[in-house]
Amino acid sequence: MKTPRFRLLALFGLGLSLLPALAQPPAGFAPIPVQSIFRPLQAQGTADDALASGRVVAGTYGPAPRASKRWRIAFLFPHMKDPYWSGVAYGVISEARRLGVAADILPASGYDDLQGQLKKMDQVIAARYDAIVLSPISMTANNASIAKARAAGITVLELANDSRSDELDLKVTTSLRGMGLEATRWVIRDAQRRGLKSINLALLPGPMGAGWVKGEVDGTRIAAQEAAIEVNILDIRYGDSERGLQSELTARILARHGRRLDYLLGCTGCAPAALAPLKAAGLSDRVRVVAYDLTSDIAHLIRTKAIAAAADTRGVSQARVAINAAVNLLEGRGGERPHTILVKLGMVDQQNLASYPFDSSIAPEGYKAQLSYVPPKE
Repeated sequence: MKTPRFRLLALFGLGLSLLPALAQPPAGFAPIPVQSIFRPLQAQGTADDALASGRVVAGTYGPAPRASKRWRIAFLFPHMKDPYWSGVAYGVISEARRLGVAADILPASGYDDLQGQLKKMDQVIAARYDAIVLSPISMTANNASIAKARAAGITVLELANDSRSDELDLKVTTSLRGMGLEATRWVIRDAQRRGLKSINLALLPGPMGAGWVKGEVDGTRIAAQEAAIEVNILDIRYGDSERGLQSELTARILARHGRRLDYLLGCTGCAPAALAPLKAAGLSDRVRVVAYDLTSDIAHLIRTKAIAAAADTRGVSQARVAINAAVNLLEGRGGERPHTILVKLGMVDQQNLASYPFDSSIAPEGYKAQLSYVPPKE
């Protein structure tokens, strides 16, 4: 007996695992709040373009049942140089173990290593993985390799970082513009609580050309325009999220703007890197640092009040959704397929620190990133 089409559509719209009615979902993570976005929508668009133009269904995504075979899934990360990607790796490997699938994480050496990522993409296509989950370095330069993988019959998903490819089977990310909006709206609320009538910001968003960086900056600009107080963006410095470079960029900002600054907003590798230059300049008490995303380092720095707050794209949750969605696609489960699944953003500061669900965002304390898992033969 076939499940009615409207029921399957509704279930996939809610991001669920699409189990038969008599089956019970397996033990695993708690259902993850998401927005599933369906076609028709803007061609060659970003996830935020999909959010604006597609049919959006709010719901949750839960754990898929164990896979029927030992599927091989490759994950291509930009790098493993900061705790954000360690958290994503934790979400991937822990779910690969539960699902009974093989997972290999192949990081490039950074956002300046596009050619390295493209080479790894060619390698996993040649190795005939069943699915590839790509966190692209570029909004457009990865598109040809995505099309090549699809032409070879390989399922391709996107994770966390965005692109403008129309060849993907599914995008799993968050509203990257929302990162900038949420972080900057927190800054504005904080400034209003302090009685400030105008504020000056500087941004360390990360490497120019990465989709999440454009989202951060666009969101900050929109929030600044909408603010009830005057918000001035004095400086934006782009660069790889490597800590040494970000410290240099911070020093240049401070040399130019110094005591005019009220807030500095930075990416996961950028915000912590700003702290030492601020201290050296005697500005730690004046300039409040806010992060566009959350890592274990940033969570610790919020606890110590070195960083005031952070938006949260919930990297562990994104990884869980991506690998479960890959298995569901490979198993042929589900009805109408979303174009994009957006994991709901969070925001953490001193007010909700004690109750915040960090397990949806960062790896457990002491976790050492594992880049491969092969299930035992049964």
